[in-house]
Amino acid sequence: MKAIACMLAAAAALLPALARAQATAPGDEPPADPQPSSTEQGQTPLDEAFAPRDRAAWIRETRRQAWKDTAFDVQARTFYLDRDKYDDSQSSAWALGGSAGFKTGYFRERFALAATGYTSQRLYGPDDKDGTLLLKPGQKGYTVLGEAYGEFLINEDTRLKLGRFGIDTPYVNRNDARMTPNTFQALAIQGVYGGDDGAPQWKFGAGYFDKIKERNSDTFVSMAKDAGAPAWVDRGVYTLGANYTQGRLSAGAIYYHSNDIISIFYTEGKYAIPVGDTARLNLALQYSDQDSAGDNLLKGDEFSAHQWGGKVELAYKGALFTTGYTRASGGTNMQNPWSGYPGYTSVQVEDFNRSGEGAWLLRASYAFQSVKGLSLYALYVDGSDPDAPNEYAKDEYNLNAQWAVADGPLKGLMMRLRYAHVTQKGPQSSDLDDLRLLVYYDPPGL
Repeated sequence: MKAIACMLAAAAALLPALARAQATAPGDEPPADPQPSSTEQGQTPLDEAFAPRDRAAWIRETRRQAWKDTAFDVQARTFYLDRDKYDDSQSSAWALGGSAGFKTGYFRERFALAATGYTSQRLYGPDDKDGTLLLKPGQKGYTVLGEAYGEFLINEDTRLKLGRFGIDTPYVNRNDARMTPNTFQALAIQGVYGGDDGAPQWKFGAGYFDKIKERNSDTFVSMAKDAGAPAWVDRGVYTLGANYTQGRLSAGAIYYHSNDIISIFYTEGKYAIPVGDTARLNLALQYSDQDSAGDNLLKGDEFSAHQWGGKVELAYKGALFTTGYTRASGGTNMQNPWSGYPGYTSVQVEDFNRSGEGAWLLRASYAFQSVKGLSLYALYVDGSDPDAPNEYAKDEYNLNAQWAVADGPLKGLMMRLRYAHVTQKGPQSSDLDDLRLLVYYDPPGL
């Protein structure tokens, strides 16, 4: 772990220095203050599902014109991950890649086309240290056309997508926490209604997801197979959900059903309370219910699992202080077959969603006001013993430093350092260490 310690120290020293240099560049116009968030990388809150966060952005997209308004998107990525596991084995790799794609405007104000290619190539990756999910199994690089779809405007508020694309909902999402995201072969309809001038806003989504390309794969496979069903099983996933927002209140629910595989119901509510002129109290509740379906082809037997959670946050200027709790029950562990897990205590390594497991989270983050784009956070999750007699309680610590350059010659660059330490209790205590260094670059103007 000496190498890890050295990298942490070097990166911790480098980020503030680079940020100070960028902050003092002459002529820079400071961007608006970022809104602090405790959402983990790869997660999708329900109020951010289905569509852009606000209706104004949605409408701007619908008014683009075919070739004239074709938008191109290019991103370069490099990612280093090193994990020392509980059994003293190691996963390690360093990859270089990214994505390139386009989306046309709307032909005759009704139909648009889009496509995105992704690649991840090995810079470093010993064969005996596989498992980082930065590369294909065997530490192999890959290139894939992950998105190729058509989008139809039913009206200004409603869109229909058909083909292969990325989407974000709590249990079916991109889970974009490695080199390339999950994408899906699907048919989906999405809508945003209201929300202008403070009016209530409804978002809704429905669809059928037939196949998935996992984030370290170049092939699309059945959603059922990806969930863990036998290879011969071919089932998709039906989804239906909605979210309602009015003022400081947001609430919604979504349902997923895969015939003979699994049914998942998820609901979440949030409420924000102003505290004086500069602070805000955020309250949130979530509940997940999972059950076997039909012929029980996922596990071979019936199963049921549930988890509820609550979260309280205090936002003050650039600081955000969070405490949360989750509790899983039902006789089997919660499943997250197609995405990052949405639980409030799901963090860098562990999800804390085993049957009988309760977990407390404490988190503190700060987005620097004087150095735009520089943020830090630290968190601790204390998990209890799950029901299974051969499984034990775990605790996890995370440290994160990020600098996203908003202006100047380095605009479009994002550097992120993540470190996690997990302690597993039991007859013989064991530890896991996970170090990640990410550098993304989005060329300005694309």
